Amino acid sequence: MTSPDGRRLALFFGVLVAAAVALRLGARAVGASPIALAPAYMFSPMVAGLVVCLGTGVPLSDVGLRLGRPRWLAVAAAAALPLVGATLLLAVAVPGVGFDPAVDPVPWLDLPSGPAGVLATLLLALGLGATVNAVFALGEEFGWRGYLLWELAPLGFWRASVAVGAAWGVWHAPVIVAGYNYPSFPLVGVAAMTAACVAFSPVYTYLVVRAESVLAAALLHGVFNGSAGLVVAYAATDDAVLGELVASPVGAAGVLAFLLAAGAVAATGTPSLERAFDRGGRTATAAE
Repeated sequence: MTSPDGRRLALFFGVLVAAAVALRLGARAVGASPIALAPAYMFSPMVAGLVVCLGTGVPLSDVGLRLGRPRWLAVAAAAALPLVGATLLLAVAVPGVGFDPAVDPVPWLDLPSGPAGVLATLLLALGLGATVNAVFALGEEFGWRGYLLWELAPLGFWRASVAVGAAWGVWHAPVIVAGYNYPSFPLVGVAAMTAACVAFSPVYTYLVVRAESVLAAALLHGVFNGSAGLVVAYAATDDAVLGELVASPVGAAGVLAFLLAAGAVAATGTPSLERAFDRGGRTATAAE
């Protein structure tokens, strides 16, 4: 397998930097927060990936834009729910954070109370996350777990995962400093978001390799985003540090939940990372 191509990487990150500058300038021009323009910004990794692939002759199927293995796509969508559940359990275990059973996480829908309401909420998150949310998530994931993961595959599973996660986290900076996710800590939030993205990344890589498709990352991302609000809703605290940096899907609780999942991946055998997606998924041996 050849080494990562510096010219392709420079083009990819150049497009992303241009998109970040355009986001800030566009927000200033219309007098809005960059957060308001975030739905459009979410597609900038896809645009960057397409510019590289179409401009340098890299087939889209080679970078994972393919159906892949449907069973693993289903696993990717469903996996978000136990990860959110683990995050919630870790969050409410923190001193100073309580569980608020009376909260209505979906106030715009008349859902039943009790366990039936929780089940209905989870099914709603799964349905919307795997459809509407996944479309927006693919705008990110084609760039991160499609092109960039393919480009960095020669680094191996773990190093490529960390590198993609770090780039993914830093890419969020323009909206984080504007108050997204960590409104009380906009600067610290950039580091916190980057740490979260690095922690999340091995699980994303694992599912993409097993599914042989970048769609797995879009499904996990979409359902996780759709259900992560349950953590914010049920984990009750008046402390900004606890609420934003600890008991949050992108705080310490979410980081620990994904690190535990990454540990399970390592314990069961890390799959090899190949540039040809239809050759991925083979469990790595000690020699690899």
